[in-house]
Amino acid sequence: MSSQGHHKMHGCGGMSISSSTASGSSKGNNNTTNSEPEFTDEIDLAERFSSDMARLCMNDRYADVEFVVEEQRLPAHRVILAARSEYFRALLYGGMSETTQRQIPLDVPLDPFKVLLRYIYSGTLSLATLDEDAVIDVLGMANQYGFQDLELSISNYLRQYLALNNVCMILDAARLYNLEELTQVCLMFMDRNAADLLHHDSFKMLSKESLEEVLRRDCFFAPEVEIFLAVWKWSRYNPSVDIKSVVDFVRLPLMNLEDLLQKVRPSGILEPDKILDAIDEQSTSKTLPYRAALWPEENVATAKYLSRCIQGECRSSLLNGDVITYDMEHGYTRHCISDNNDAGIVVELGTMSMINHIRMLLWDRDSRAYSYFVEVSGDQQNWERVVDYSDYHCRSWQYLYFEARPVRYIRLVGTQNTVNRVFHVVGLEAMHTANVPKLIDHFVAPKANVATIEMSAIVTDGVSRSRNALINGDYVRYDWDSGYTCHQLGSGEIVVRLGQPYHVGSMRLLLWDCDDRHYSFYIETSTNRRDWQMVVDRRNDKARSWQNFHFAPRPVVFIRIVGTRNTANEIFHCVHLECPSQDKSYLKKVADLEKEKEKKLELKHRATDDNMASTSAAAAAASSSSSSTAAAAAVVPLATSVASTSNADSSTSPFSGIGRWPLSIPSSPAADTSRAKENESRSVGDQASTSSSSTTTKSSSSSSTPAKGKPTAQPNASPTVPKDIEQPLVELATDDNTNDEN
Repeated sequence: MSSQGHHKMHGCGGMSISSSTASGSSKGNNNTTNSEPEFTDEIDLAERFSSDMARLCMNDRYADVEFVVEEQRLPAHRVILAARSEYFRALLYGGMSETTQRQIPLDVPLDPFKVLLRYIYSGTLSLATLDEDAVIDVLGMANQYGFQDLELSISNYLRQYLALNNVCMILDAARLYNLEELTQVCLMFMDRNAADLLHHDSFKMLSKESLEEVLRRDCFFAPEVEIFLAVWKWSRYNPSVDIKSVVDFVRLPLMNLEDLLQKVRPSGILEPDKILDAIDEQSTSKTLPYRAALWPEENVATAKYLSRCIQGECRSSLLNGDVITYDMEHGYTRHCISDNNDAGIVVELGTMSMINHIRMLLWDRDSRAYSYFVEVSGDQQNWERVVDYSDYHCRSWQYLYFEARPVRYIRLVGTQNTVNRVFHVVGLEAMHTANVPKLIDHFVAPKANVATIEMSAIVTDGVSRSRNALINGDYVRYDWDSGYTCHQLGSGEIVVRLGQPYHVGSMRLLLWDCDDRHYSFYIETSTNRRDWQMVVDRRNDKARSWQNFHFAPRPVVFIRIVGTRNTANEIFHCVHLECPSQDKSYLKKVADLEKEKEKKLELKHRATDDNMASTSAAAAAASSSSSSTAAAAAVVPLATSVASTSNADSSTSPFSGIGRWPLSIPSSPAADTSRAKENESRSVGDQASTSSSSTTTKSSSSSSTPAKGKPTAQPNASPTVPKDIEQPLVELATDDNTNDEN
């Protein structure tokens, strides 16, 4: 290595030094332009290499194989072809007959194959110089010969230039070559341009398989009579195809009687019974097979899509997009709540639309809660209930998901208001989204924390300097004076109400830990604030700092945290709540534990089946031989062994007690006799022993709790009461304290 190169790598950190710079340093500053080349650490002659290789394309020089395409001889080089394609590697070096042949005939189009050869030798291809047919041919050969990068690049190119005159041809090619992404893009383009596509000449060029794929889509939205006429025209252009299998995808019940009799019947391509069946379905069926427009991730409940509110008071406020400037007097749409639920707020979409997500804002200028249900319809006659929160308390923003379906009308019916008898909705959005969370029994099973202000949760009971300190997301900035929510032991509680019911099975809690005090507590959940289920029981433990809990998943609206002991004073303090827990390491351990339990249960079932089989065999042998007694006795040690192994495994599990259902549960001090009986059959979450709880807590605290910039207790001082805890703080208002006539 030269001294200059050594200096560049070690003295200048690998930076290149040009000769002009060096010369300028020795000769002084001047404005003379120096054209000498720069010294660099890396030589990049890829362009030169590509140019040299391209010269060999279809060149007899050094060629050792010839392709015969459309009677034209194209010389090539085996090693280059093999290096660029696994297909040609197998063809030319795989031991097949072509391995020893000088000339290899290929049944492919000549001009596109030449384009492919130039790409093989140079690595470049200009699609703009090719017509659409040639691009499709090159795409087919890229698929055939295994050039996946080229195939992907051509697919992306075609996606940008879809039009009515080429989408049918591109769809056929995409389906033929199993290009799923390109296929879906073509189908979505055809959905959005269905009415125009049906009248375009290219429609009759579709293959039968592609035509059926298009017609079976609910979101291929156009008048059904127009679809029928286009299919009829397609059949005349493709007389050799069995039209009956294609016509079956036309939804005759969506056509009116006049069209069925005057357009479908004279065509002669349908049997009269088919038309009669369609008329009968129109008059008797409650769920017709509607088609609907699909606008992914776009809110269709807006004036842009000609949607409007057609029932309810103050209708203009619902779809105007203003979800900020509303108060007690205006900015919402409402209806009076009745016992028979005959009133409601109805939205008519501008056209039949494919919907699977509704987002709406309930009036939330105080702590009130609502109950409601949502129904959808295609004709305003037959309604289908897609969300039913009649028995649950909900507030503020609602995130509702259901199976995608064609919708023209949306009806919102309030069934309860914790303050009065009026149901208020500030805004509504309706759309089709691909981001659908996991649903269990129609409840969202969230992965992210929903006990947050952003997700409409609220703290309804407890004492704090800031109403929602427990759920504001700040678990770093807390000290002796602020940043926590608390209650008096023996007489209070902390209650959090989620924005809507969620299906959850874990929580995480941060207990106030500015000194070495410990707490005992329990946690209950409810959907209506009347019936409570204990999910966590730590009344016999000494807990501090971060706490993770796992329990049998269930619908949850209310979370009640009740402290039973504080080793420092008579106040219970919580800093932060998560529902579900966001501790990924803990959730992974729980998931691994569940998998382990499932495997053990499966082994136990297998052992039981083997036991039963052995018992049956022993019983059969007993009837024919005296040795059956010994065979039957041998079954007992097997069952005993299996039971012992199962018990031993469960007792040594690092997460023993998590999510289990103990035989008996100490009843809540505040619970009545009926709830105590109910709690005996409920999961109480993490039933760890005192020693294991302390160890787990220390580990969790050290790994999960960020460094907090707050004062701590003096090393030699005994646990003291924070100076303002025993002074009256702000007690959070409940729904019962709010009364207005909104």
